[in-house]
Amino acid sequence: MIRECLKIIGTAHVSQNSADEVRAAILEDQPDVVAIELDRGRYQRLMNERNGIVEDDSIHITKIIKENKVGVFLVTTILSYMQNKIGEDVDIKPGSEMVAAIEASEEIGCRIALIDRDINVTLQRVLNNMTTWEKLKFIYGIVGSVFSSDEEELNIEELKEQSNIDQAMEYFKEISPGAYTALVKERDAYLAKGILGIPEDKVIAVVGAGHREGIIDYLDNPETLPSYRELNDMDKKGGIPWIKIILALIPISFVVIFFLAWMNGIHIEGDIVQFVVISMIMGFIGSIVSGSKIQSAIIGGLVAPLTIIHP
Repeated sequence: MIRECLKIIGTAHVSQNSADEVRAAILEDQPDVVAIELDRGRYQRLMNERNGIVEDDSIHITKIIKENKVGVFLVTTILSYMQNKIGEDVDIKPGSEMVAAIEASEEIGCRIALIDRDINVTLQRVLNNMTTWEKLKFIYGIVGSVFSSDEEELNIEELKEQSNIDQAMEYFKEISPGAYTALVKERDAYLAKGILGIPEDKVIAVVGAGHREGIIDYLDNPETLPSYRELNDMDKKGGIPWIKIILALIPISFVVIFFLAWMNGIHIEGDIVQFVVISMIMGFIGSIVSGSKIQSAIIGGLVAPLTIIHP
């Protein structure tokens, strides 16, 4: 059962009314703890932005590729763009209600609890849970929303109404059940576990409106909560890794083509040499232009023929 001294405020992440509501509730109720839907990384970014600290926003493509985070990077970029775009439309920064909660907590001197799952874990689980068809539908939906010419005025407060929330969640679940599970259902559980782990008596939890009902269900039935280990597992289980198979087939197809040409007496040695030389030169020049040191540029040139046929 939910303890009587717990208040869960469902907010819109780009709403001035939500920010005002959160601040007023904290100042009036004087809780012992304010639990907010943020992880450590997002909390730090909000605080840096509030305090005027400029972060290094440079994108290290090599690091992203080596750490196999290309998918997570793309999803993060797209979702961030959409949230910022909505924020511009309604003239408020995304996350303003979380900043309001933090500042009000600091004013009354109460503790802040960060109860959300690491965003990188969430996004990786989103990608792991989605089928190829779901990913294609997701991309189509994003592209359609970005280039939509719909001029209808956006009413953020209407989005917080429970009927609209339920409708949006059902639609999300229908088009991408895998993403819904990782983005909504699992985080409902994670946020609920975070709230249950707070020892203090009087708590205000500030969460997205779409999570409120799910959190309450888990708090009423804590025996149904999965473990942190399950919620943080990023290993993909089952399914056929089609993308990896396709990428592996590219260099194999090159080798097969060269072999068949040689078997049929087609002289392609000169073409191969030309391909290798040109790709090495272009790889070297590209590395220099991008600011690499001479040693790195030489290595880049040497491996260029292989990287072209093995993406």
